[in-house]
Amino acid sequence: MQKLKLNLRANFRRHTELDKKRYVQVGIGGRAQFFYEAIAKEYRDSAELTAFCDVNQTRMDYANKLLSETHGYPQVNTYLAEQFDTMIETEKPDIVIVTSVDWTHHRYIIRALELGCDVITEKPMTVDVEKCKEIYEAVERTGRKVRVTFNYRYAPHHTKARELIASGVIGDVHSIHFEWLLNTEHGADYFRRWHRDKRNSGGLLVHKSTHHFDLVNFWIGAEPETVFAFGDLRFYGRENAENRGVTSFYQRATGNPAAKDDPFALKLDENPVLKEMYLDAEAEDGYQRDQSVFGDGISIEDTMGVMVRYSNKAILTYSLNAYMPWEGYRIAFNGSKGRIEMSIVEKSYVNAGGDRALEGAVEGKHIVVHPMFGAPYEVQVDEGTGGHGGGDPVLLNDLFGTPDEDIYHRAADHRDGARSIMTGIAANQAMRTGLPVRIKDLITI
Repeated sequence: MQKLKLNLRANFRRHTELDKKRYVQVGIGGRAQFFYEAIAKEYRDSAELTAFCDVNQTRMDYANKLLSETHGYPQVNTYLAEQFDTMIETEKPDIVIVTSVDWTHHRYIIRALELGCDVITEKPMTVDVEKCKEIYEAVERTGRKVRVTFNYRYAPHHTKARELIASGVIGDVHSIHFEWLLNTEHGADYFRRWHRDKRNSGGLLVHKSTHHFDLVNFWIGAEPETVFAFGDLRFYGRENAENRGVTSFYQRATGNPAAKDDPFALKLDENPVLKEMYLDAEAEDGYQRDQSVFGDGISIEDTMGVMVRYSNKAILTYSLNAYMPWEGYRIAFNGSKGRIEMSIVEKSYVNAGGDRALEGAVEGKHIVVHPMFGAPYEVQVDEGTGGHGGGDPVLLNDLFGTPDEDIYHRAADHRDGARSIMTGIAANQAMRTGLPVRIKDLITI
């Protein structure tokens, strides 16, 4: 009997280990920690992380240090970027997590699919039409799956907006006004790092606004059809600073006396995480995380306005400004039976520079329904905990845990990823040409 019990326990352990999904992760910068720490903490019983892949060994070593010293998780194998295929062959993962620089997403997504893996990718799925088409073709060719991690879908107040619209409380949605404000801490951060080069990120209308355009698609259940936009670099960059009378400039902040009194300066040596993740890793790839936001070489916009027509004839007017005194957004849905207004204030943060649970955390929120022939009333929403308005923990459970059936269909695939980025990609084209852009002329999504 004792021998039988031991055999049953051994079989149970083997069965449990076989049930675990095996993961590897490529791109071990600031956003990567969100995923690998979740596996190391809450989801180690259902997920197993076996390897990192990056262009920088120092950053992978730092991530391994966090795994072992902070979370008691075994250090994983490391592979340089050119060893990606070797990693897949050796580790035999079920799923590849892609958190590399935006313009490289397609490279790792497509190769992972070709090598028999499913993919979880950070937003944006990619940055231009050609790369998007290549991902579509790879999904169709291989039959594998791509998940895009739109954590804002999972925030309770965003889910509530979808529920209200679906219930018909304001009838058919005819127009949406969406104003997003990035402040002088979070907004400025895009102009210090690799995002400042549009070739890397597609600009904020792709990198950041993909969240917002996805939310509109998610809320109204329609696809973008025609896009027009204006956008400029009006605040950041050397020329704008000179026009405001600035005469002192510097290239990077860390260790630079010229940056001493600059409220926009980010000093890597004053933050232990940023020091180990970026400053100590510079010798390998030369990447500087603390560039001046008023330097040369910035090719993204900081002031943007977009108009979109959807398949259900709804019209979106959208604005994004990256140098505001507070962080958050205001949204209004105008329908055939009334109006919904949402106002959200978020906490400020610098990527990888503090408590991850504060990224996009909500300080205040209000949802008010204005019926066409009735008194307005405020809608109460359950409080979410964690980053991005409480959406982060729910998304992670959806990815790595055992989620309940989701009546809101928040899980996003490559089609959702394409619908969101194509609004921003079309907006970029409209800004270049001064003409409206029909998305069907660019790609079939």
